[in-house]
Amino acid sequence: MNSVSPLNRKASLWAVGLMLFALFFGAGNLIFPAYLGQQTGESWFSAMTGFLLTGAGLPLLGVIAIGYSGSRDVQALASRVAPWYGVAFAVALYLSIGPLFAMPRTATVSFEIAVAPFLNESQKTVGLAAFSVAFFGVAYWLSMSPGKLVDRIGKILTPVLLLTIAVLVGYAALNPMGVPAAAQGDFALRPFIKGILEGYGTMDALASLVFSIIVIDAVRAMGVDNRSELLRTTAVSGIVAASCLALVYLFIGYMGATSVAGLGLQENGAEVLSKTANFYFGVPGNILLGVIVLLACLSTAVGLITSCSEYFNRLCPGISYKMFVVINTVVSMALANKGLSSILTFSIPMLMLLYPLTIVIILLVFLHKLFGGSRIVYFCTMMATLAVGLLDAYKAAFGFSEEVAADINGSLPLYNVGLGWLLPATVGFILGCILNAALKKKHKAQITKQRSSER
Repeated sequence: MNSVSPLNRKASLWAVGLMLFALFFGAGNLIFPAYLGQQTGESWFSAMTGFLLTGAGLPLLGVIAIGYSGSRDVQALASRVAPWYGVAFAVALYLSIGPLFAMPRTATVSFEIAVAPFLNESQKTVGLAAFSVAFFGVAYWLSMSPGKLVDRIGKILTPVLLLTIAVLVGYAALNPMGVPAAAQGDFALRPFIKGILEGYGTMDALASLVFSIIVIDAVRAMGVDNRSELLRTTAVSGIVAASCLALVYLFIGYMGATSVAGLGLQENGAEVLSKTANFYFGVPGNILLGVIVLLACLSTAVGLITSCSEYFNRLCPGISYKMFVVINTVVSMALANKGLSSILTFSIPMLMLLYPLTIVIILLVFLHKLFGGSRIVYFCTMMATLAVGLLDAYKAAFGFSEEVAADINGSLPLYNVGLGWLLPATVGFILGCILNAALKKKHKAQITKQRSSER
């Protein structure tokens, strides 16, 4: 075990925590709270409280869950349901947050915010192609040595990212455009619930099961190999990252809430950010915002390429890690040129399937000791959740008729607000516990009968 002094370990913990923050923090983490702030207006704090639960709290739980479970990766954790399920879930998760969606999106979003505003329409197609090559070229270089992620991201990219964010949101907080306006639509009716649902959009709960492996490897490299100490250190790094996320979310949410007076209501968070940056700093403000988004997306792309390549290398050891880096980079670069709208259309059904499954597996990790880690409890709970996830995926891909939608909303509580999985998951958990108790009782009776016959 490497010897690391307490002072150096403390500094390394901060570096790991900042690295984790940068891996989580992509363009969506800027856009969602800005839009939420505008829509909730004077109820922005209530909405942001809900947003923080899912946008920062769930990712923290995901990081801790992997450390607490002692699982080596997502596949091992999901295999508690069944071996086939572990492979299927892990592959679907890595492909969704990897080359099929999240990785291409890092390039398209950063291009649209950082570069596209300075190009005319005829230049954008060629511009995106050139930008994606340069973007993924840098991401490829940073991903070729995963052991250097802490130094390259935690100690270099993240401080620059935080500094540029602080300049924009700090100035806006000290010089608000006006007072928060009235909340809009559903945001006025249930701002806290809407905040929770908007937090899902960051997708960081999905990524937490992936990025936590990077954190655990980095902590082990610091000389920590005791399981309880590993969990504590991982949790501290997660708290650093979640705290940074929460702080940035609050400032951006407030900036959005006070921007209505100067900008009016905007259609999306990207417009809120872009026009806010221009309002305060003019063209240099748009450049500043471009730097923020570019750094955020690049950090996330590197983390995703590294994590996906390491997993698929373990799944298919005949193909090297470096070859998977090449494959993931090239596929992401190609799909990035399809444009953001195409990527979203293709991926949303898969995300609607995976998100409730991810939340429930995280919760089961912390309840593991309560039901003795019984596979039948895992199986019943996850299969019930899977049924609703498949329903959500079908709805996102093809939609429902008004009659079918009304029937589902009437028979499945909370389905109309995106939480239809809650009741089935709870019923599945209770059923699993009942079956587990019955099987234990039957097994105990068989043992007693066998001992009696032996006498």
